[in-house]
Formats: sequence, structure tokens, C-alpha cells
Amino acid sequence: MSDAAAGGLAEEPAVRVEREGGIAVVTIDRPASLNSLSASVLSELETAFERLARERGLRGVLLVGAGGRAFVAGADIRGLAALEPGPAADVARLGHRVAAAIEALPAPVIACVDGFALGGGLELALACDLIYATDASGFGQPEVKLGLIPGFGGTVRLPRAVGLARAKELIYTGRRIGIDEAVEAGLVARRFADRDALLAGARETLAQIAANSAGAVAIAKRVLVAATGRPTDAASALEIEGFEDAFRTDDMHEGVAAFLEKREPRFGG
Repeated sequence: MSDAAAGGLAEEPAVRVEREGGIAVVTIDRPASLNSLSASVLSELETAFERLARERGLRGVLLVGAGGRAFVAGADIRGLAALEPGPAADVARLGHRVAAAIEALPAPVIACVDGFALGGGLELALACDLIYATDASGFGQPEVKLGLIPGFGGTVRLPRAVGLARAKELIYTGRRIGIDEAVEAGLVARRFADRDALLAGARETLAQIAANSAGAVAIAKRVLVAATGRPTDAASALEIEGFEDAFRTDDMHEGVAAFLEKREPRFGG
């Protein structure tokens, strides 16, 4: 959610999904409202990621915002203003389901941030595996300025990304940070000069990932998502379980055989 002004609920489809071979590009296309997240946009995102989870051959996803001014500037404030507490909680649950769908996707998702990622926009990016951003990007959880708190997972995922102390400071003050501080805090994995370089870099990363075992990447993602924030013993148990699962795959046998035979592996999928 954000202090950005936004229009009413989206009437036309606002989420586009395009395939580039094994890569899907998911675009939030509401540039007039800085790609704000209305309930209908959140529903479209949930549907898009649920469908991607059923697609064969998917090796990675780029999540982008249209227009060049914002990734997502926040939630649709005009829409929120009309809600009572119960329906507001329903919108929050929808936002959490979107984040869960992104985390459940076996393929990695890179949030490509060019411009503002505020409130719900930052929360959406935090659900992705990686955040890549341009030098023009800004980040923040400004909900307290509206008498609100983060509602789409910010109190959960931001501390995991930047540490509890810094997350408290950002959420309590509602201040925005620029690319330098976002990189220093560990929020942004890589920075780029502009949008073209950003998208090229994200595609290059997904190409590197696609050269590896899709099954191993999916298991690693599952363990990382489930283990983060858990006590060491519980997290270690999840890793051991994932390690055992990898031994059940054809990719593991092919990868080890290729290493011993000094050749490139030929992974399935």
C-alpha cells in the first residue's frame, strides 16, 4: 500500500503474460495509476501465477511494471478508502495469496524494479526470489503515513531481507530509500543504469539458472522459502529432506555422471 494517488478498480485486464521460450514476462500494465494494486489487479496476478505453475518448461519469470515511472507505487488507495474492516482484511488475504503463489512457483521470479516500489509494490517484490533495480528506483513502506500497516506481507518479509532493526525503522518512519541504501541493506541483489540494462541482466541471470537442473532449482527454492526464519534445527531438517529428494531425481544421476565423465550435463525438463 502506498501514499501514491490511484484510480478506481481496474475494469480492463491489467496484467499481461508473455512467453519468451522458457521465460515468462508478467507485466502490471496500469501506468496511469503507477501500476497500483487494486483488488482486481491482485486477482489477475493470482490467476497469472497459478496458471504459470501449471505450465511445462517454465524456467523463470520476470515481473515488471509498465510505464517507466514505477514498478508498483502501492495499493489502490481510492479503493481501500471505501472498505470496511472485514472487506479490507479480505483484500489483505488476497495480497498474501498472490505472494504465496509467487513463492510456490517452482521457477525463480525476478522483480525488475524501475521507479517506485512502495507499500504493496515493495511487498510484491519481496515475494520474488530476487529484486533487480535501476538507479532511478526507490523503495519504502509508507503505510503508517495513512494510519495503516503493511498488509501484503511486509512485516514478515522485509525483516528477512534487511534485518529486524532496519525493517522496524523503515516501517515505523515510512521513509523512502534510494538505490544506494537498498543495495547496501541487501534488499536489491543487483543494480543497473537503466531499464534496458535491467531487463537484459535479469534475462542473463535466468539463462544461467536455466542451464542448471530445473528440479534442483525448484527444490532449492522450496527449501529456502520454507526454512527462512525457522529455528536452525527445523531449517536444517528441511534442507536434509530436500537433499534426499534430489537423490530421487534423474537430474542428480545425470549431473554426477557428467561431472565424473568430464562432460556437460544433459538435464531433463
